[in-house]
Amino acid sequence: MNVPNKTIGKINPRPLPADLPPGEAADVSLSRKSPGGGNGRDAGPGGNDPRPEATLADPRAKESSDSEEAGKESIEASAAFPEASERGASGEGAPAPAGRPGKEDRPGERPTEPVAVERAGETPAAPEPGKEGRALPALTRLRNRLASDKAPLAALLAAVVECALNASGKHPRMDRPYFLLFLLVLGASRALVPVIFGGKKEFLEGFRAKDNFYAAVFLLLCLLNLLTSKFTVLPPIFFPAPDRILSVLVEDFHYLIVTCLGSSAKLLATGFFLGAFAGFSTGIAIGFSKKAGYWLNPLIKVLGPIPPTAWIPVVLVAFPTTWTAAVFLIALSVWFPTSVMTSSGILNVQNAYFEVSSTLGAKRLNQIFRVGIPAAMPLIFTGLFSGACASFLTLMTAEMVGVKNGIGWYIHWQRQMLSYSNVYAGLIVIAVTFYALITLFFKVRDRMLVWQKGMIKW
Repeated sequence: MNVPNKTIGKINPRPLPADLPPGEAADVSLSRKSPGGGNGRDAGPGGNDPRPEATLADPRAKESSDSEEAGKESIEASAAFPEASERGASGEGAPAPAGRPGKEDRPGERPTEPVAVERAGETPAAPEPGKEGRALPALTRLRNRLASDKAPLAALLAAVVECALNASGKHPRMDRPYFLLFLLVLGASRALVPVIFGGKKEFLEGFRAKDNFYAAVFLLLCLLNLLTSKFTVLPPIFFPAPDRILSVLVEDFHYLIVTCLGSSAKLLATGFFLGAFAGFSTGIAIGFSKKAGYWLNPLIKVLGPIPPTAWIPVVLVAFPTTWTAAVFLIALSVWFPTSVMTSSGILNVQNAYFEVSSTLGAKRLNQIFRVGIPAAMPLIFTGLFSGACASFLTLMTAEMVGVKNGIGWYIHWQRQMLSYSNVYAGLIVIAVTFYALITLFFKVRDRMLVWQKGMIKW
């Protein structure tokens, strides 16, 4: 059975009257074809196309009619070739029906590409039958989990080493396993952070980026435990075991934190705020007044570079108490960088800002507090940060020399008694405290300079 070709005239669906003679029936059938021998679609305006004139004028209607005719032809082809229809439904390729050229044989048409296009550089992996094919995703997830959680594994390794190896006996034995508990608490905390903060993607990304550093810290603690407590490679007097250091932090917590650290915080806060206020005032005076700059600039250039600790012999004589002398030294260490950076920031403000504000009617005080200081805030914070770092150093030195209380005094006192476990405990308290202060300083700076976010980085 041959499928009717498009070049053959389409049979009119309207049946002819049965009582017509054969000759007239042939004339009527031929009259429904176009003069050129084509069907009604090719006849044009003069032909006897059964479709209405609006369909002939609208190209979209013509395309719709063509698609309907193509659908009818495909139905006829499927009826003529049922085996090919079954192969097409099952996904197998079916050859073109006889008497109708395929797309490869049609002139002017390119063969269509397969629908499933593989990505460049990827080869489809054939699924392996059996348990191996199902175990591969689980192994991949486990490998990714271990790669992103190195710190808990390092803490677990250090805990296993602590439990598996016996101490050498040259270090004093503690009543409780402080080091083991420390490792387990920190390792569990690190493992629970992704669970607790699962919804904060930015926080988790930044936290996981430091996973290698945390893992290195745990491994370093494990190595220190091996060199001190397990094998005693280092001298036990100067390098105590981690258990001993942690026991000092727990047992002497009240005296170390409340008494000593509280005294140091009071001394540091007093000296820092006095020095910051003095440096801020000096910087503003130099930045806005040429007369003040004439008298103060030489003083800053001469006295500023001298280290504050070099003034200890003088201040111990000049001030009535060692506490007030320490306050002066801390204030001096903060004053110099704050005054220099404040004056530099104000002098670098564009003069056009002051001219515009003056044109708008701003007074001198408004120009200082509404134009000059906000524009100089990045450099002012830089000076305060430098002064804070210098104040930490001056605080430790002042407490070790003259002050009779504080964390620096505690370290100096324990060093004289050769109690280095207490010395290392004091150093840990200093490191954690100063880290917290610097972090708080950065938070304040980001809060006050939110309008310059992304412009100033340090």
